[in-house]
Amino acid sequence: MTDWAYLLKTTIALLAIVNPIGIIPIFISATDGWRKQDRAKTARTVSITVFIVLTISAFIGDTVLKIFGISIPSFQVGGGILLMLIAISMMHGKQSGAKQTAEEAQSLTDREVIAIVPLSIPLLAGPGAISSMILSAQQQPTFFEHFVLAVPVFIVALLIWAILQLADAISERLGSIGINIVTRLMGLILAAMAVEFIAHGLTGLFPQLAR
Repeated sequence: MTDWAYLLKTTIALLAIVNPIGIIPIFISATDGWRKQDRAKTARTVSITVFIVLTISAFIGDTVLKIFGISIPSFQVGGGILLMLIAISMMHGKQSGAKQTAEEAQSLTDREVIAIVPLSIPLLAGPGAISSMILSAQQQPTFFEHFVLAVPVFIVALLIWAILQLADAISERLGSIGINIVTRLMGLILAAMAVEFIAHGLTGLFPQLAR
């Protein structure tokens, strides 16, 4: 039976982590001078890439953890801390350093790969988003439930495509202040989710805490 409330919660959390509104200035800057058709193609490629990366994370992320001998509670705590760091950065109106390094930012000049690196990976489908999908998959253990997790990923990917298609109009409407406000609100939601992940992980590592 599908837990629609959990899927809604997963969608909101994933949307907060990915934060497609926050990438608008970067997208506009990276595609400056491009034709409208080229921008549209880039937006489509970005959304497809994010969908593929996050869906794969949901299906085989736990297998990767087993290969490295990482327990689920440990990953929950580690992933929760990472999400909290991203949330704190967002609440300060900044893009998280966990999403993009200086070297990755320099690749913005390479138009042939810009849709995949860095716009898709690591700016949108970064460590935080991948961690969130792995953690969500752990709470939905069956194959069907893993498959259903593609629904929130698809919704987020669709929103990314729509937002990037309207990047110029949204940027003009919101302005830098509006984008910062949205980023801070998303950061607050993400912080609450991070606390929940950490709490679940600590309970698994230290069962006595649940008493």
